[in-house]
Amino acid sequence: MSHPPITVWGRASSVNVMKVVWLLDELAIPFQRIDAGGAFGRTRDPEYAAMNPNATVPTLVMPHGYTLWESHAILRYLCRTQPGGNAFYPEAPEARADAERWMDWTLASMNEPMRVVFWTLVRTPEPQRDMAACAAAQVAAERLWRIADAQLEGRDFIAGAFGLGDIALGGFLHRWFALPIERPELPRLRGWYDRLLERTPYQTHVAVPLS
Repeated sequence: MSHPPITVWGRASSVNVMKVVWLLDELAIPFQRIDAGGAFGRTRDPEYAAMNPNATVPTLVMPHGYTLWESHAILRYLCRTQPGGNAFYPEAPEARADAERWMDWTLASMNEPMRVVFWTLVRTPEPQRDMAACAAAQVAAERLWRIADAQLEGRDFIAGAFGLGDIALGGFLHRWFALPIERPELPRLRGWYDRLLERTPYQTHVAVPLS
């Protein structure tokens, strides 16, 4: 009897859903994605709440019934359990810590200023936009992108070899270059973005029109 494929609950426009389906595509693992969150709703339905009481996306459902929420926990789990995953999440302690540093930094530092800029300029009607808050968030995001740009000196990817650090940050990186804002010239950052654009899963799931 065949098992259902891995299921990812969450709308395609969610930056956190993008991370998960990007990794699954990199690993060439079949999956199905079910729209949830945002205009699709469903996250407060009893069925969904039983899987993820936070009413957030994504939620991963494995063929054997195991469910998991929090995008970075999902990324780590998939790399530890799926063929080829160690290529993106190395066993060596320092290489793994380097990737995890950027994963944690994405959530602790980059997430909030990029969320404010993106929501203001993409998802908020113009008359309701708080442009002062947006400008302050853009300054904060630029400072962080300068940190990433400096880190990329002599490196093709944020933690050396392509891996979970890139997948964690890659959605915000696309938004930074796609948003209608003035950006400083950061050649290493732009080179990193261009290298990610060469990856078909990134083009397919992440480097898409902002919505």
